[in-house]
Amino acid sequence: MTEQRWFHRRGQLARDGWESVVDETTPGWEHTGIRIADLAAGDEVDLGGPGVERIVVPLAGSFTVTHTDGATALAGRPSVFAGPTDVLYLSSAAAARLTGTGRVAVATSPTDVVRPTHYIAASDTPVELRGKGASSRQVHNFGTPAALDAARLIVCEVITPAENWSSYPPHKHDEHVPGHESRLEEIYYFETAPVAGADAAPEAAFGMFSTYSSPAGDIEIDAMVRTGDIALVPYGYHGPAVAAPGYDLYYLNVMAGPDPDRVWLISDDPAHAWVRATWDEQQLDPRLPFTNDTRKARADGTD
Repeated sequence: MTEQRWFHRRGQLARDGWESVVDETTPGWEHTGIRIADLAAGDEVDLGGPGVERIVVPLAGSFTVTHTDGATALAGRPSVFAGPTDVLYLSSAAAARLTGTGRVAVATSPTDVVRPTHYIAASDTPVELRGKGASSRQVHNFGTPAALDAARLIVCEVITPAENWSSYPPHKHDEHVPGHESRLEEIYYFETAPVAGADAAPEAAFGMFSTYSSPAGDIEIDAMVRTGDIALVPYGYHGPAVAAPGYDLYYLNVMAGPDPDRVWLISDDPAHAWVRATWDEQQLDPRLPFTNDTRKARADGTD
C-alpha cells in the first residue's frame, strides 16, 4: 500500500539519537527533511555542517543553538498549542549543535545557495487566521517567502481546534505551472492533545489525515494521526487534516522543490474548490487565536 511508504508512526524513522529523521537518504525523497528529538538537561545533538539550510523550531521547551556565527538562545514555549515560538534559520554555510530541555523539530533542505542566519522572535511571527466556521485554523508563517529569506525552504505550522478541518479543500502542488502551481515536496509532522481542561489522557488524542492520487502519481493515506507521526507528500492531493472532537491538532509543514522560484502555489481539487466560497457567509471560530494565555484560561474554565 502507498500508505506504508509515505506514512510513518512515531519512532519508525529513528536514527542516530533522533526520534525521527527524514532527509535525501529517505527512499523517494529529495528536497526536504525533518529531524525530531526529545532532549533532557545536558543532552546535545549535532545539526550537521554546510550544504543544508535549517530552521530550528522549539515544540516544547527552550534551547540554545551554537553555530558558526555564535550562539542563539531560543526561549521556546510550553507546547505547540501555546501560540508562536521563536525560531532560528541557519544558513547553509553554517555548522551547528543544539542543547536544551524539551522537544524540538529541525526542518532541512539541501542547498548550496547561502542565505544569512536569521533569528525570528515569536512576536515577529506572522499569525494568520485562515478559513471560517469549521474550517478555521491558525497558521504561523515564520518560514514562508514573505517572512524569511531562505534558499529553498518554506515552513509553517498550523493549529486546528477540536472538530475543525484544515488542509481543506484538498489541494496539490506537484506541477510547474508558472503563476498558478509550483512543485513542492511536503512533510507533515503531527502533534495532538486533549482540549484544555479535558479529563483525558494525552496519548488518547488523535486526528485524521488523508491524501489521494493526482496525475503526478499514485498515493493514498487515510490515517489516524498522533503526536510524533509523519506523513510524506511527494505529489497528489492532500487534505483534509481533521481534529477529532475533544482533541486539538497541530502540524508542522516543511516544503521545498525543484522549481526555480521559491513560491507556494496550489491547485484545489476541482470537485471541492467551491467550499472556499461558503466561508464568506461564516464567522471565524471564536476559540482562535491560540496563545499560552488563552489556553491557560480555557484550562482554568475562565474563558
